[in-house]
Amino acid sequence: MVQISNQKRNAENMAYKYKLNCLLFGLLISFLLICLQGFSQTDFSEADQLLKQNQKLLGNNLVALVWKDGKIVYQKQLEKEAGDFNAKTQLPIQTCSQWLTAALVMTFVDQGKLSLDDKVSKYIPIFATYMKSYITLRNCLTNTTGIQADPAGPMKLLQKSKFPSLEDEVNSFASKREIQSNPGTEFYYSHTGPNIAGRVLEIVGKKSFDRLMQERILRPLKMRGTSFANDEGGAVNPSGGAVSTANDYMNFLIMLLNKGEFQGKKILSEKAVAEMETVQFQQLPVRYTPRGSEGLHHLMGAWIQEVDARGNNAAVMSSLNLSGNWPFIDKCRNYAAVFFIKTPESEPKKEIYLSFKDAIDKQFSSSCR
Repeated sequence: MVQISNQKRNAENMAYKYKLNCLLFGLLISFLLICLQGFSQTDFSEADQLLKQNQKLLGNNLVALVWKDGKIVYQKQLEKEAGDFNAKTQLPIQTCSQWLTAALVMTFVDQGKLSLDDKVSKYIPIFATYMKSYITLRNCLTNTTGIQADPAGPMKLLQKSKFPSLEDEVNSFASKREIQSNPGTEFYYSHTGPNIAGRVLEIVGKKSFDRLMQERILRPLKMRGTSFANDEGGAVNPSGGAVSTANDYMNFLIMLLNKGEFQGKKILSEKAVAEMETVQFQQLPVRYTPRGSEGLHHLMGAWIQEVDARGNNAAVMSSLNLSGNWPFIDKCRNYAAVFFIKTPESEPKKEIYLSFKDAIDKQFSSSCR
């Protein structure tokens, strides 16, 4: 009996010591987590000050969002008057539309319904009729079609289409515009290529461009305030006709940063996202590029601000445009940001945007060396 009692007592002592050790270990982990949180606190005061100092120059109404590690870590909203502008306000996003268009094309590539190196004439035979049979979808998304574009200038990119449908507009590119250079031999930024790609999607998908965008990109990403629909009638504009909100566009960037996944659902394959981040036609001569993008190379629908160590893929990509809207992704620091303004006071200054990014970058360590 004494032996059994001693064994029982020893077992109880061991259980007590085990529980005590577990408690102490739990307290230690909690303490370390609190310390880690304290050390990882971010200070965005420099970004706040920069935006406040330039509020008037940026048109008074602006919103900036930064997303990292599954949550919004920075949000700044400045308004001239309360209720003027916030992250849910719809606004024209102009050429930021092209990033969405490129993603829509890649949903068809993922399904095997087309290839980036398919000839446009395979889907729109009139291009072959007018000696434009060598133009590919890749050329369309990278502004290297060689088709005569409108005279260079920022307003040309933002003008409303005069055509009743995208089909009519794209057919006119084939029949009424000359080839000024061989496809893939020079870069000329215009609305021509993305709109041709959009028309190809209508033919392959057997639905209107704006409906395809809703079904394949906008609804899955819960971008309820985003649309390509042309309320004034006339042709839809894949190159610059979308309206969106800062919150909506952030969902799109999160999907790209997460290699095609959003809230547990695959929108694009990892291969498709990687293709969108791959440098395209890097060494081509540039005939025209919008002011502010000088020296930057073009991806499909976006600009490369920085390349990776090998120089083959984008480390930082963005869609800075003349309307002052600037969504971007930094893969080195693993964050996404949206900088939207309602109406710029004057042409946006590139230096302000780069200074803003620099202030954000200081808060996060970089994995790129």
